[in-house]
Amino acid sequence: IRHTPSQRPLQPAHALWFDRKKYVTINFAVQKPTGVQVDIQPDKMIFCKNDTDDVFYNELHFYDKVQIHDSRETVHERTIHVLLRKMKPDVAWPRVQKDPAKPSWISVDFDNWRDWEHEEDEGKAEYDQYVDMIQEMASENKGAIPDMGDLSDVSRGIWQLSLCNMEK
Repeated sequence: IRHTPSQRPLQPAHALWFDRKKYVTINFAVQKPTGVQVDIQPDKMIFCKNDTDDVFYNELHFYDKVQIHDSRETVHERTIHVLLRKMKPDVAWPRVQKDPAKPSWISVDFDNWRDWEHEEDEGKAEYDQYVDMIQEMASENKGAIPDMGDLSDVSRGIWQLSLCNMEK
């Protein structure tokens, strides 16, 4: 991306990011996104918008490498959505930038954030809790086993009734 000098100072566009197993998503908040250029490289991204309304410039060195051929940007009415395919899937990014110092223009998108690293563990914990509850209920049931011998008569009657309705 070649940035042409302007009289106005360069300002970064505000962005929100979140992490998934295979992708990192960054959404740049830009009104009327025309003249937008996004250059995705394996270790960094340059975002530039230079038109008569606004001049934005963001450069972000990634926490880890991304696959440039499977990463893309989409321009919407008020946002530029950047989807970055991780080079190492299933590895969580604790931050989007390489430098531990967070730039003021980027924040975590908590509305879309999920702690996907522990999802399987949480599911197993829920399952174990459910199994324990069922076992506890079974051990507390001290009453006599109910006689269900009459159920076969009821089910036979329902089957015969449905058979009669089919013949008509």
